[in-house]
Amino acid sequence: MAQSSCRFRWALDTHANGTVPDGFILLGFSDNPRLEMTLFMAVSVFYTVTLVGNTTIILLSHLDPHLHTPMYFFLTHLSILDLCFTTSCIPQMLMNFWSSDKTISYLGCAVQLYIFLGLGASECVLLLVMAFDRYVAVCRPLHYAVIMHPPLCHKLAFLVWVSGVFGTLVQSPTTMKLSFCHHHQVDDFVCEVPALIRLACGDTHVNELQISVIGAIFLLGPLLLILVSYGRITQAVLAIQSQNGRIKDFHTCSSHLAVVFLFYCSVTAVYIQPRSHFSQKGGKFLTLFYTVVTPTLNPLIYTLRNKDMKRAFRRLLGKDRMSSEE
Repeated sequence: MAQSSCRFRWALDTHANGTVPDGFILLGFSDNPRLEMTLFMAVSVFYTVTLVGNTTIILLSHLDPHLHTPMYFFLTHLSILDLCFTTSCIPQMLMNFWSSDKTISYLGCAVQLYIFLGLGASECVLLLVMAFDRYVAVCRPLHYAVIMHPPLCHKLAFLVWVSGVFGTLVQSPTTMKLSFCHHHQVDDFVCEVPALIRLACGDTHVNELQISVIGAIFLLGPLLLILVSYGRITQAVLAIQSQNGRIKDFHTCSSHLAVVFLFYCSVTAVYIQPRSHFSQKGGKFLTLFYTVVTPTLNPLIYTLRNKDMKRAFRRLLGKDRMSSEE
């Protein structure tokens, strides 16, 4: 540990003489080594499930013609986002839990922040797009194929990824230009905006206002529209005469709504007020939740409760007879 500290020397503050810090120390749960080992094993299991589950969804959606629909097209993009999102932070997180060296270079922190924030913003928009797809499917079933045609789906997917680029280019540069305290100790597992704002020793009112505006655009705005769309969906489902039809639509939409609830609630609690007492004390646990738990639950929610995915998996294994007999 002493050798690591000697090896890790800091430059002067960014705004003090025009240089940037050599790096940061990601504290995590460094004061509780036993908890770190427990989290290392738990996060490793969750990450493995995330990789396997989301890769399975991508392969099934690509290989099975029955899944070549707008819903699974967007679900594939969600899986790709979750794979990229977790891979941008969990390997670093595991190294943080395992090793006594908690350092990350300034460039590594900046790259992680750009990718992490961009993919998070993209997922917020994608969940809104998926809610729109379910709204059209349930409330306008006769016009679904006409409205959700392939060109529109590709344009919406393009919008999802571009919005993420916009979100990270607005917030990340100003965050990395903050005047950080000389100890450079980030009270988190990853380099994310709220933790870096709390590390700043200078005036952060502009950054806090900026993150609040970005949060309103990418979190509260989409969440409000999603809730409105599901209000309409609920009315449409209750009006369906067929009980089987109601159950099918309810299962499909409840899966998506569960994903929305888990993701938006945890992220909103951390990002809307980055300097709040709750964000400082519970921020690390919420970060664990939306970076580790939610991406793991997504494939489980969409596959274990989805008959189309189960049948596609059986067809992929060559069990066509079994699926046709159901």
